[in-house]
Amino acid sequence: MSKLYLVPTPIGNLEDITLRALRILREEVDLILAEDTRKTGILLKHYGISKPMTAFHQHNEHHQVSRIIERLKSGERMALVTDAGTPGISDPGFLLTRACVQEDIVLESLPGPTAFVPALLNSGLPCDRFLFEGFLPQKKGRATRISEITHSPVTVVLYESPHRLVKTLKQIAEHSGNERFVSVSRELTKLYEENIRGPISDVIMHFSSTEVKGELVIVLSAAPKKEHQEH
Repeated sequence: MSKLYLVPTPIGNLEDITLRALRILREEVDLILAEDTRKTGILLKHYGISKPMTAFHQHNEHHQVSRIIERLKSGERMALVTDAGTPGISDPGFLLTRACVQEDIVLESLPGPTAFVPALLNSGLPCDRFLFEGFLPQKKGRATRISEITHSPVTVVLYESPHRLVKTLKQIAEHSGNERFVSVSRELTKLYEENIRGPISDVIMHFSSTEVKGELVIVLSAAPKKEHQEH
């Protein structure tokens, strides 16, 4: 029976993959759809898995979906993986999973690594309710979105690239003030993991004085009650 497996992969430490994920990649699928076949190849080689791969990423997914759906409907079983983390969470995957639902193709989504969960827990901020923002718009709508998240009544989690981190923190500070608490997690699960917490002005100063590398997650404290009530 045809099936698409959504298989989370480690965000850094290669040990952070489930036995079930390894079994599915090794035994259950005919093809692995990979955001970057080179990076996925490293993971597969580490675990002694030999399986055909094809590229499936943000630049080709619109063109690939119909072809993949036809192959799935013919009876093939596939796994979708991204460079790191869970497919569809700020990564390619939504278009294909939506198409599978529309075509009544069986989906099986595995639990596993995703960067925002450890970053949220490491922040020390309330996590009973939170807003996951993903990546902010780079241009259109960016200022509006930043204004919205700085008035959020709950903790906010967002992703950012190294070269935009300081700029984004400064833009948040313009709306929230320099004393709003923020936590920035870098290189989660890797050898040089770093979690910097404190008033946003202090965090800006820290990252302004060093070269920023690696994947980043920003966790912003909720707006003061009076502020978000007024907003």
